[in-house]
Amino acid sequence: MTGLLLVGLFLFLLIVGVPIAFVLGIVAYAGIFMIGDIPLATVVQKMFSGLNSFVLLAVPLFILAANLMNQGNISQQLIKFSTSLVGHIRGGLAHANIVVSMFFAGISGSSTADTAGVGKILIPSMIKEKYSKETAVAVTAASSTMGMIIPPSIPMVIYGSLASVSVGKLFIGGIIPGLSIGIGMMIIIWFVAKKNNYPVHERVGVKTILVEAVKNIPPLLTPIIIIGGIVGGIVTPTEAAVLACVYAFILGFFVYRTIKIKDLPEILMDTLKLSSLSLFALATASALGELISYYNLSSLIAQFFETSFPYPWLFLVAVILLFLFIGTFMDTVPAIILFVPIILPTATALGIDLVHLGLIIMICLAVGLITPPYGLCLLLASSIGMLSVGKSFRAVTPYLTVVLVVICLVAFAPQYALWITDFLE
Repeated sequence: MTGLLLVGLFLFLLIVGVPIAFVLGIVAYAGIFMIGDIPLATVVQKMFSGLNSFVLLAVPLFILAANLMNQGNISQQLIKFSTSLVGHIRGGLAHANIVVSMFFAGISGSSTADTAGVGKILIPSMIKEKYSKETAVAVTAASSTMGMIIPPSIPMVIYGSLASVSVGKLFIGGIIPGLSIGIGMMIIIWFVAKKNNYPVHERVGVKTILVEAVKNIPPLLTPIIIIGGIVGGIVTPTEAAVLACVYAFILGFFVYRTIKIKDLPEILMDTLKLSSLSLFALATASALGELISYYNLSSLIAQFFETSFPYPWLFLVAVILLFLFIGTFMDTVPAIILFVPIILPTATALGIDLVHLGLIIMICLAVGLITPPYGLCLLLASSIGMLSVGKSFRAVTPYLTVVLVVICLVAFAPQYALWITDFLE
């Protein structure tokens, strides 16, 4: 009976629009209060212990690096460079939107930072060039999903910490799927642009492209520093995030001179706000995990997976469906914290590589960023473009199919994504 009440409370809070981080905390507190045998202080203790990890320090640090890059006008420079590369193709600004998202994903590690930073510039620009609002919003929202797939990726850091797998391997494994998503979306844009006769930018000369490339070498070195340091065993993911912050500050303050000392308090405050959302959700998810363990739900669900999905391919289908569903109403961080530990024992028993599993989960949860009711990137983009969520979702559907195809490729042809990690071993 208690379990049914808690499930009802969970669903009610979600329906009335309570943020998921608070839903998890309220349900954890209510559940432990109703049990009576566990001290209520356990909720706070579990929240603290859930955050007591050196690896998790990388989360706010990567967000800080992204904010420093945004303040340093890196987004504008990357957009200009991307436009010089693909602007001459029909629908050039939409193609540039995809390309700059690839670049930005390799710098920020955050999909929402991509949507906010790039969307504020490109959505109004695309509308000004007579693109439909639907196309401008859909392309921006869909392409931002690459932020958590192309390395560095904040969710990958959390998954790596939880599953005890190499974050470096996860980063490397995300390169091919991320680039494939970008290329697939550009193919769709080509057809859409041809059908709607979207504008073409004048082709620029090789010299101009080289000049723009040289200007953007400093920010584009960021992923090389991060990934190279981690894969080379020189730094941990957290130390790599520190390097990214220092490097971003040097670029903004000394090289481009777009960051002033007076800007730092605002940048730090914005970082605290954004990182607190993810980390508080992680903390409350850890508290809810204690409640789940009391009811032995983890073992029961793990046993269900083992008996119901005895074959690796069938198990992966179940994982894909599970995380596609969860991503529609839950943020990436609590989804990883709550559900990854449940499926790990079965994955290990079936001999599934945990890096492979992590890539599947990351891409599935990326879909949740552009699917209602959660769909945070879709909500941000539709807000910037002043378009309803319903119209935005209909417009994003073709690009969503590209991500779903890549999920199937990664799941059932793992070498498609993992050959680079095998090569580096």
